[in-house]
Amino acid sequence: MIFLQNRISSFLLGKNYAAMCLYPFLLVNRNFDISRFPETINHERIHARQQIEMLWIFFFLWYGTEYLFRFLLYRSHKKAYLNLSHEREAYRNAGNPEYLRSRKLFAWFKFLKSANS
Repeated sequence: MIFLQNRISSFLLGKNYAAMCLYPFLLVNRNFDISRFPETINHERIHARQQIEMLWIFFFLWYGTEYLFRFLLYRSHKKAYLNLSHEREAYRNAGNPEYLRSRKLFAWFKFLKSANS
């Protein structure tokens, strides 16, 4: 992954987000010390794997469509975001540095049905 931590990445992320994966790039906010948070790097690496297996464009199509569905369901950006299947997989496994070694293809799919309200 190519780490980008500059004015442009900070502008794209805004004040509310520390990092975002746009494979092969990891955009990092300038105000965020990524070296102190290895689980954030792992979270974004999980997203990188998701993007690769979905041929990048299909990841973002699915992500956007699922977000709209969940936003209509919960009427809340935060609830919609936290209940996305891709985010649920990444958050659930961010603390496990070995996760990507054993991760099965399309593992995020099992998180579609287990959303929180």
